[in-house]
Amino acid sequence: MNRLPALLRLRRFALPLASALVHALAGAAAAQAQPIPFIDAHVHLNDPQMQLALMDRFGAEQAVVFWGGRSSNESVAEAARQHPGRFIAFASISPERRAYRPAWAGGDGAALLAELDALLATGHYRGIGEINAVHFESAGFAETDYALSGPVMEGIMALARRHRVPVMLHVESTRMAELSTLLAQFPDVPVIWAHGGYTPLILARRMLAQHPNLYYELSARTWPRHPRSPEFTLLRDGREVWPEWLALIESQPERFLIGTDASHRDAASEQMKFASVQNFLAQLSPAAQAQVGRANLLRLLGPASALR
Repeated sequence: MNRLPALLRLRRFALPLASALVHALAGAAAAQAQPIPFIDAHVHLNDPQMQLALMDRFGAEQAVVFWGGRSSNESVAEAARQHPGRFIAFASISPERRAYRPAWAGGDGAALLAELDALLATGHYRGIGEINAVHFESAGFAETDYALSGPVMEGIMALARRHRVPVMLHVESTRMAELSTLLAQFPDVPVIWAHGGYTPLILARRMLAQHPNLYYELSARTWPRHPRSPEFTLLRDGREVWPEWLALIESQPERFLIGTDASHRDAASEQMKFASVQNFLAQLSPAAQAQVGRANLLRLLGPASALR
């Protein structure tokens, strides 16, 4: 009796089962392992207590925080004063706020920039952002599409230069030429590119090569699925990072930052965001983990933001 076909059928079913078992065991081990320490580069601080609890659970030592839909520059600064070893406040004059849109559209930009200057002068803010100059429409967020060569954006960069702080800028990949011009105009101002503009790999390589002052921030790109587009995640199967992306990050670990894009709308969703960061960091080499997870952001923010 020829048993080869039966053995082949057994192998065909056994190999996927074994692979699934290996992944399940690896996932269980990762869940039990100590979280990899990191500093969250991207948080919309709507609920400080939820944020602190998530940080404690998922290994985030500190977090860069700025306004969300239910917060303000003032509330963010107050949270940072109450938790100086955990929260690092950024100030924003982003156009998603209805009061600020007329200035971005060509109104009194000088008054808006004076407001930002006054905020930075308090010393309570370690950076500027998130500035959503070009942001596609999403749930609860109206589209913004403002010139990067206008007086408000150029004024923001000039203030960042004067106060020696980085700018977190949200610009979609549809406006690469304007972003390149802005980066070249202010080569001494560090720009943290929120979500890396959700660019494909080829544009990420090009922008990093052309602009030494650009830092590619990976928040929301580590999520298993992104609600706006399946192409926005860096994961090929909901878990594993594409090898080509890993190769780029490992080749230039000093140019990448990690964040959650937390906003505290739903506890389960926020847990997913933090878990996705741990999954991503676990796939990096220890040296890249240290730079992407902590060192790059601390270097940009300066010694005043070091963990106390």
